[in-house]
Amino acid sequence: MIMIGYIIMCIIFGTTFLAIKVGVDAGLPPFGSAGIRFALAGLILMCIMYMRGKASFSVLWRRETLLIGASMTFMTFASLYWAEQYVTSGVGALLSATGPAMILLIRALILKVRVPALAFVGAVIGLAGVGLLMLPGLAGGGDYHPLWMIACVVVVVGEIGYASGAVYSKQVSSALKEISSVSQNAAQLLHGGWMLLVLSLITEHNQMHIEAFGSAAAIGSLVYLIVVGSMGGHTLFYWLISRTNPVFPSTWLYISPILALLLGWLVYGEPLSWIMAAGAAVVLIGVLLTNLDSLLGLWDIRRRQENKLEPIGQK
Repeated sequence: MIMIGYIIMCIIFGTTFLAIKVGVDAGLPPFGSAGIRFALAGLILMCIMYMRGKASFSVLWRRETLLIGASMTFMTFASLYWAEQYVTSGVGALLSATGPAMILLIRALILKVRVPALAFVGAVIGLAGVGLLMLPGLAGGGDYHPLWMIACVVVVVGEIGYASGAVYSKQVSSALKEISSVSQNAAQLLHGGWMLLVLSLITEHNQMHIEAFGSAAAIGSLVYLIVVGSMGGHTLFYWLISRTNPVFPSTWLYISPILALLLGWLVYGEPLSWIMAAGAAVVLIGVLLTNLDSLLGLWDIRRRQENKLEPIGQK
């Protein structure tokens, strides 16, 4: 069941980037559709947890959940949704995979935490891959929007918000110990959702009309992202953490971006050049090196557990 859940989660996360692109191309206002997605998903999850007696709406008044929602949901997805107007869904997915590198750089450069040299090298390599992904936009042309490079930078800036929220959530984990991970996720989504809706009212008041939500592509994108992407994918992520550890579910970062890149190319006709493929490889190598110590630690724990379960005569 763990492997089935993991495979489904990777597929879900790999398809959400294309679903965002389809919705934005169908005329959905980026901030408004993101706000509706996360506010509704968070509210539904919170109500389900409340009815099961596993959550209280008082969690919404905690400063910690407000700040985590502002950084990990609002800043991250405001950037991604806006940028996917101008970059392909595959590039958006690959740039979003730089989150672990941003976490490491924040810990090393700002918090002055000592990090493994190999992980630091991985972060630098990942950022070099980002540079390669930006290069096609320099030439412009029919396949690439003039704002391609700016949009790439915006996604990376959004990942700084994600990384800041991840570092902060780890620092305040003791204060949130009594709150279930699913309830924390619901509160995070709700806070990020209402902030995105406020931003939409300020910047997209001319786009927030019923006609924008009238096409099958727009409605399908929104429903898929609410039900499958936010509720299904994130719930599976936290379920896998509870059944395994925080490292294993996070390895979706090595699989889902590749899936998103291929889906965008095969299904949606997005351009895929050799330099973009090279950039994808460099980004994923950087992500792998950044997390290598954690992955090796996970492997060592697994090996020890298996050795304990072996019959004495077979050792």
